[in-house]
Amino acid sequence: MLAALIEYKSSKNMKNLKQQTEAKIAEGRQANPNFMKGVDDIIAKAKTFQLGEDAIKVSQKAPSFDLPNAKGELISLKTLLKKGPLVVTFYRGNWCPYCSLQLRALQAQLGDIKELGATLVAISPQVPDGSLTKNEIDEMDFIVLSDQDAKVALQYGVAWEVPPFLAEHMRVDRGLDLEKINNGNSNILPIPATFVLGVNGVVEWSYVNVDYRMRSEPEDIIEALKKFS
Repeated sequence: MLAALIEYKSSKNMKNLKQQTEAKIAEGRQANPNFMKGVDDIIAKAKTFQLGEDAIKVSQKAPSFDLPNAKGELISLKTLLKKGPLVVTFYRGNWCPYCSLQLRALQAQLGDIKELGATLVAISPQVPDGSLTKNEIDEMDFIVLSDQDAKVALQYGVAWEVPPFLAEHMRVDRGLDLEKINNGNSNILPIPATFVLGVNGVVEWSYVNVDYRMRSEPEDIIEALKKFS
């Protein structure tokens, strides 16, 4: 993780997260244009059916949760909010290159988030100790929780049943066994989304995009925190 963070900081001098993500998408289009065209079609269909429209909105209270961290300890939303504002981000898993870019970006900006009195928690379906190695966990300064059955993602309105096209790509081309990675959950992943919560648990800002290749900018999260911190 340390090497990855150094790599991110180096690239950040030239590109923000959106630019880095767009560059990775361009690489994908060049390396596998047919697959990326298939992804574009899936995303277009998802937007047509307004997937993600049920996500909790600004001014709504966020659903409570109790989820295990990498050590198997249950962490509750209530406990986290006692520390101050909370940034909750849902990601697909460490195997997702776009998620990796996002988490590196958040790690690099974590100092600014903490200075505003906020805590960052990242949630994915991966089993505890499955998403990160022990050394990487030690180097992470934010909380990583496991939503194995995607029930919390569903409560937040950001659960997505993986289309067969993507499921086959992950299984055949990527060699990913989601059933093993997510402890039985082989077909539900979160729509990448980020929510900024006030100490009362109410959503003050959110970013939800059914295109899993696009993520919220850390700078936008920080600006949202400044408005009520």
